[in-house]
Amino acid sequence: MITQDILSPIVTPREPVNPAASAKARQLLQYLYSISGRRILTGQHNTPREMSQYSDEAEAITGRYPAVWGQDFGFSEDGDMDGVNFRPAIVEEARLQYAAGSIITLMWHAVRPTEDEPVTFDGSICRGKLDDADWIDLLTPGTETYQRWTRHVDAITGFLTQLRDADIPALWRPYHEMNGAWFWWGARGGPEGYAALYRQLYNRLVNVHHLDNLIWVWNANGLGAQNLPYADCYPGHDYVDILATDIYRSEYTSESYETLLDLAEGRPVALGEVGGLPTPEILDAQPLWTWFMTWTNFLTRENTPEAVRDLFHYDRALSRGEY
Repeated sequence: MITQDILSPIVTPREPVNPAASAKARQLLQYLYSISGRRILTGQHNTPREMSQYSDEAEAITGRYPAVWGQDFGFSEDGDMDGVNFRPAIVEEARLQYAAGSIITLMWHAVRPTEDEPVTFDGSICRGKLDDADWIDLLTPGTETYQRWTRHVDAITGFLTQLRDADIPALWRPYHEMNGAWFWWGARGGPEGYAALYRQLYNRLVNVHHLDNLIWVWNANGLGAQNLPYADCYPGHDYVDILATDIYRSEYTSESYETLLDLAEGRPVALGEVGGLPTPEILDAQPLWTWFMTWTNFLTRENTPEAVRDLFHYDRALSRGEY
């Protein structure tokens, strides 16, 4: 499905951080290295209930299907846009998308480990805080908070395992936008802050559950006055294959781009989520982004059809079936 670029890579490829990574996961990572600095993959995120609606809309606008298909495992009541009942259907849709040639990227707005699903977004996922004592318990095996966290993680693991067993690699970007203060896992710098939680999740998924189909994406938010520096939340190169950032207000600043590149030290970088799309001119100035992924209905809410078409037909853009 993915063919290697015949030219020598601009960025020196590295092995996956998981030494047991599957052959297809390795192939996907090496492909992203091979296009870094040359091409950028188009991408579109979808909600659990709407499944692939927004990817389909992107094709209707541009005549090209996004290369990267994004989904979220959800957290809310059955039938809601983010309903947990859609998880089996997400796995099946991921199978279909992969068979059609899409690259799969998955995330999960994880519930706080002091409560259980289903929850609401506001007041739980977003602006629902953990106090310092709960945070320490979260990172301490044997505590009630840690045990609840493992149950939450293991529930998602069941769905990721189905994809592993189907030999489908996935770009996995957990606990995103951690340098901002809006999510319960956010704005905790230092070695015992967010970085420790990311490492804890990596160890459970890789060393306990052997999810060797995952490529690990560390996904921050663009730099701003109220956000922590990227490095304050970084778990280390032993846990991260790809570094990404989210940009929603057309703030494609050289600071956010160059600081992420400096932290990556030659690893691929990506636009994990975007609202307003980057223009071809921005991508010419910031050529090392390996993919962008528009967030759900921001495709048409924040962008004109002309802007979407211009980007999908940009001479360095690759959509599904073009790699």
